[in-house]
Amino acid sequence: MNLQNAQKEVDNWIKEHGVRYFNELTNMAQLTEEVGEVARIIARRYGEQSEKESDKNKDLGEELADVVFVVLCLANQTGVDLQTVFDKKMDLKTKRDHDRHHNNEKLK
Repeated sequence: MNLQNAQKEVDNWIKEHGVRYFNELTNMAQLTEEVGEVARIIARRYGEQSEKESDKNKDLGEELADVVFVVLCLANQTGVDLQTVFDKKMDLKTKRDHDRHHNNEKLK
């Protein structure tokens, strides 16, 4: 599925199952909350913090999907075509960073 289709799928879901989009500030707060949940899993599972028993059943994939869902909501309600801007960003990064990481001694 491409990003345009994902945006349409989220919009259809909102229309069929939600009353409306939460406002942009509420969605921004939700995005922050979801990113925090991802950070908690990463810090405890892959970082140096110990994982609490209550966190061991948390699914990183589900939390990442929550982040994507809210990002798609924000894009829809602010008129951003994520496919277009993502493609442009990848093109920019490819041109700008083509040799940058290969020449980085820290990554060898």
